Amino acid sequence: MNATSLLVFDGLLLCSIVGLAWASLASHDERRGVILFIAFGLLLAVAWGRLLAPDVALAEAAIGAGLSGALLLAAVRKQSPGSSRTHANPDRNRSESGAKVVLQWLVTLLCAALAGTLAWALLHALSSTPHDTLPRAISDNLVASGVSNPVTAVLLNFRAYDTLLELAVLLTAVLGIFALGQATAGYQPAGPVFDGLVRWLVPVLILTAGYLLWVGAHAPGGAFQAGATLAAAGVVLRLAGRSRIGLPDGFALRIVMAAGVGVFLLVGLTLLLLGRSFLDYPPAWASALILLIETAAMLSIAATLLLAFVGGQPQSAGVTAAANRQREEISR
Repeated sequence: MNATSLLVFDGLLLCSIVGLAWASLASHDERRGVILFIAFGLLLAVAWGRLLAPDVALAEAAIGAGLSGALLLAAVRKQSPGSSRTHANPDRNRSESGAKVVLQWLVTLLCAALAGTLAWALLHALSSTPHDTLPRAISDNLVASGVSNPVTAVLLNFRAYDTLLELAVLLTAVLGIFALGQATAGYQPAGPVFDGLVRWLVPVLILTAGYLLWVGAHAPGGAFQAGATLAAAGVVLRLAGRSRIGLPDGFALRIVMAAGVGVFLLVGLTLLLLGRSFLDYPPAWASALILLIETAAMLSIAATLLLAFVGGQPQSAGVTAAANRQREEISR
């Protein structure tokens, strides 16, 4: 593609992203709004790819569009029919009071002013400082990081504290999910077509997650992308009506939930005992330690996203089997 074609493509991509964002927010139908949001996330992934940020593009496609869309659709499913906006009066907009319309426009103008201010600050910062200071610093220290992918080096070595806090936020989210009580009822068993699709799709997703975890050391990938892909396998199993979706039971589940933060802290504290700074990996061990941390983080991220989709604490295997037998007896 020549420069003109790329310019036209970028312009259409920008207009489509803005249009989908507006349409998803303005839709009065929750399901339509979620579908538009998923399309918005996919176009954002394309935009990140055009900006030569494949790691962010993978994360946006897997988490921003796929898993977030599934979570929103599950939330819409749990709404009672009376609370859905799809049953609202179609003439509601015409009957809105003038004060509400003024408030809506005021919020829109404030958001536009904030976006303009942030854009001006970004342009001013880019014009007043060298653009390649941070990339050169990363490149100069990449050999000692243990990986050859600069994104992984930043996330797991140069700013490992930030990633540790992100995993702590995910653990807090899981505790909030558990506070909701038992998980909601699953879906009906899938038909033969979808069931056949699940049988080969789930192994492919698991293998893809393992590949993204391994390749993250030297190419786009990593724990977040791998965890989202692994969680997608569990989501597909739940949509197919399976009672077992890959989550362990009882104490094992709690170990998986805390694995990301726990392994991170264990590595950091061990390094302190060895006389090094917290999370200051020895160059000879850096690669293995980063792979260990990312493996634990992948499992924690997958469990968190899957528990969020389930919507509560999953039932134990014994309770699930008893419920399945009861349903079979009722069906007879």
